[in-house]
Amino acid sequence: MSVPRAARAAALLLLGAGSLPALAAGPSIPNDKVEMQGLDKVTARVVRFEVARGQPVQFGTLRIQLDACFTSPPTEQPEAAAFLQIDDLDQDREERIFSGWMYASSPSLHALEHPVYDVWVIGCSAPLDVPPGAPELSNPVPGAG
Repeated sequence: MSVPRAARAAALLLLGAGSLPALAAGPSIPNDKVEMQGLDKVTARVVRFEVARGQPVQFGTLRIQLDACFTSPPTEQPEAAAFLQIDDLDQDREERIFSGWMYASSPSLHALEHPVYDVWVIGCSAPLDVPPGAPELSNPVPGAG
């Protein structure tokens, strides 16, 4: 008996989504930068770049802004999640085309859909200096716990 394509896709999505809250289940390490990779589909050029919090970066006609980037502790399975806002500055208009979390381990789960560009998270860098005694960030993903 064959499983319908929609049912298979839903099962894969649930399996993939089941691993994502692992980042939110334990303490997470906040970071100041996200390492990303971008693909220009027209020229087939791949570029690796960093985006720091508060310093938007332009890739083609896209403006990428980092709001938060978290990594799992070294004792946990490696994961990085970044909350990004991406605007398309094509011609005379500015349009928000993405606002949400991207995960390094699952780039297609919350992907940017754009006809010319693909961007995805590689990882986070530049851990924030958190003063001793500061509360740990244990649930960076809204609605994940």
